[in-house]
Amino acid sequence: QVQLVESGGGLVQPGGSLRLSCATSRVIFNIYTMAWYRQAPGKQRELVATITTPGSTNYADSVKGRFTISRDNAKNTVYLQMNSLKPEDTAVYYCNAQRGLNNFWGQGTQVTVSS
Repeated sequence: QVQLVESGGGLVQPGGSLRLSCATSRVIFNIYTMAWYRQAPGKQRELVATITTPGSTNYADSVKGRFTISRDNAKNTVYLQMNSLKPEDTAVYYCNAQRGLNNFWGQGTQVTVSS
């Protein structure tokens, strides 16, 4: 069974930073494109950032210049560094692994940006 284990969410003030982590197995990490999605209350789940196995990245326009996705191949972990956080970044953030028709999700971690 594929497991994606997320951590790092929490409450932060506007302008602050958080780093999310997502650990998985070596098999998944080495061949799947990894991504972060988020879902705010009453809204659809949206793509935040992706990173391919060679390390190519892509970001939603709303987070470009503020968020950075990266991967640590030694730890089979993908990160989402979130800087200059805004209240509209408040959401449950989900780690995703995708390859072809195979699509796996983490349990989600809450990020709340509020003063």
